[in-house]
Amino acid sequence: MMHGKITLVTGANAGMGKVIATELARLGATVVIVSRDRQKGEEAQAEIAAMTGNPSLDLLVADLSSQQAIRQLAQEFQQRYSHLHVLVNNAGAHIQQRQVSVDGIEMNLAINHLSAFLLTNLLLDTMRTSAPARIINVASNAMTHSINLADLQSKQTFVPFDVYGQAKLAMVLCTYALARRLAGTGITMNALHPGLTATNIVDNVAPPIARPFVGIIKRFLQTPEQGAQTALYLATSPEVEGVTGQYFVRGKQGRSVPISYDEALQERVWNMSADLVGLERSVSHSS
Repeated sequence: MMHGKITLVTGANAGMGKVIATELARLGATVVIVSRDRQKGEEAQAEIAAMTGNPSLDLLVADLSSQQAIRQLAQEFQQRYSHLHVLVNNAGAHIQQRQVSVDGIEMNLAINHLSAFLLTNLLLDTMRTSAPARIINVASNAMTHSINLADLQSKQTFVPFDVYGQAKLAMVLCTYALARRLAGTGITMNALHPGLTATNIVDNVAPPIARPFVGIIKRFLQTPEQGAQTALYLATSPEVEGVTGQYFVRGKQGRSVPISYDEALQERVWNMSADLVGLERSVSHSS
């Protein structure tokens, strides 16, 4: 079903990303997995190849908190491949203390929003020549109901869960903004909430008092296999061919928070994001 398709999955060496990469490989796609750690990436690559019998697996190593690393990643990809049919921005992290990236950007914002924003924009030309193509952003229902544009980098107040949620809201706002820009190009762009899934993020989110119980809590959450289903549906299903600018929850079209549909806010966050990663604001308007 995916034979001849080239796909790229970030955060693909573990958890949900690894499941997404495995199932795309099982369907016959060429899968480029992105991992921050080379050894873990190589182990995942070997494991996926053994499980699926698909030798068309490639590994690119990049620390997605670094804009230079993302630019290098896009460049390496484009040197190896002339097409990209499916991009799954799955990588995410929940950083408990305020830290800044090498670019001086608050880490939750850098990893959970700006990494996908920059990578997607850098790969758009390749995707335009590959249309029909699909971009899938793994967001979260943990997104906040408001966004503080005056303190986007949480310098004044840092509440870990809110900061993570604000980054995911920014991701959804920019998903809708880009879907509009890509109208008529044959590239679709959607976001999703995978459901509460037993991944490493759960370990990071748990307050210290709950840490001893994380193993038990995880038993009541979705497995990474279950969590990956919506992303796989958006990546492969003929049912969503041409569907764009939507938010999916558990394989069905859902609604993100009301504020995420404010087009003026989408554009403001788009422009702020473009400024933070050094892209021209209009870079993604379809010509």
